[in-house]
Parts: sequence; C-alpha cells; structure tokens
Amino acid sequence: MPPTFTTFSAMHGWAVVAGFAAIGALLLLGRSSPRNERIARALLAFLCLAAFGYTQAAWSMVESTPDFDSWLPLQLCDLAAFIAGFALLTGKRLLAVLTYYWGLAATVQALATPAISIGFPHPAFVAFFVHHFAIVGAAFYLPVVLGWRSARPWWRDPLTAMLWINIYLLGSMAVNAWLGSNFGFTARKPDNPSLLDHLGPWPLYLLWMEVIAALLFSLLAMPVVKRK
Repeated sequence: MPPTFTTFSAMHGWAVVAGFAAIGALLLLGRSSPRNERIARALLAFLCLAAFGYTQAAWSMVESTPDFDSWLPLQLCDLAAFIAGFALLTGKRLLAVLTYYWGLAATVQALATPAISIGFPHPAFVAFFVHHFAIVGAAFYLPVVLGWRSARPWWRDPLTAMLWINIYLLGSMAVNAWLGSNFGFTARKPDNPSLLDHLGPWPLYLLWMEVIAALLFSLLAMPVVKRK
C-alpha cells in the first residue's frame, strides 16, 4: 500500500519548504548570468510542459479505476502548466498574465490543500508537488527574473485573468455535465479537505470562489503593476 498523505502534516510541510527552496534556487540561478538564465528558464518550461505526462506516468503506478478526471488534461492546474511553459518560452503577454495570476492565486491554494491521498516517497506525491511548484515557480520567474510587469491601469490584467478563468469554469461545467467529471471542482467539492469546505454548498461555493479570486488578483497586481 502507498503511504498516506495528510494535509498540514510534517510530510506536507517539508514538501512545501522543499518546493519554495527549489523556486528560490532557480530564481537565483536565473539572475546570476544570461547563460544561467536560459538554463533556469528551460528547466522550468520543461517541468511545466511535461507536467501532465510525468503526472500520468506516476499515477499509472497506483491501482485505481481510471476516470475522465485523470485521463484528460482539463484541470485548471493542467492548463496552467501548459500556459506557464509557453509563457516562459514565448514571452506572450496574455500567457504571462494568466501564469502570474492563476499561478499565485489558484495553484498556491492547491499546494495549501493538496487533492491527493498518497504520500512520500511515492512518485504520484513527487509528481503532484513538482507539477504545482513548477507553475508557481514560473509565476515568480516572470516578474523577478524576466522583468514582466502588469499593465496599467492596475485592474486591467486582473480583469483579463478573471475573464479567462470564467471562460474556463463555464467550459469545465459543460464538460462535467457531459462526462460526469469534476474538472475545476465545479460539479462538487474535492474529497480532500480544502478551502471550498468553508464556502457553503454547491453552487454557493462557486460564487465565493469568484469573490476570492477577484480579491486575490487585485492584491497580486499591486507589487508588479507598471510604474508611470
């Protein structure tokens, strides 16, 4: 039997410490020289773009009944990983906006209350944290190393991030109604304890998610908005 993961356990705490330490090391590497910047960015981009592949490989080692939630890369963090990888490689502004706001508002929540039940040293545990920390790392890398800044007026990019996340939520609800899946947790709350447990029943928690996202996006704009 794989080891059991418990939220807010020592195992969880050490995984978070290790993840942020790795991000710090990549940021320092990226700022040290042009050559090292290319190496750090390429590594982060690879970890983001390959995330669905190595996560699938890790979960294939777990005896369970496959479902659409695991077959298709339609969870928000699956899409965020692809977006982050291409943002690092192309520098496209929209991709950078989504990486920064989604990565630091949504993916950090996934790290705070991981939707997993398998612990260290199982590959599924390692893949989960590498996947999510790669997105967060890309979100920090863009402003800290590459100098990306949010557009003025300050609300412009948060509004863009809100628009696209609502497009995703509406799309995930349509897919969930068709397949009986739970992409974006728009059909029901995750089985593991999470912030959604404190936001009321469905669909009320979806409305609170909107409020919290708008607040977090607004706060995240403050340190990176372009100066006049």
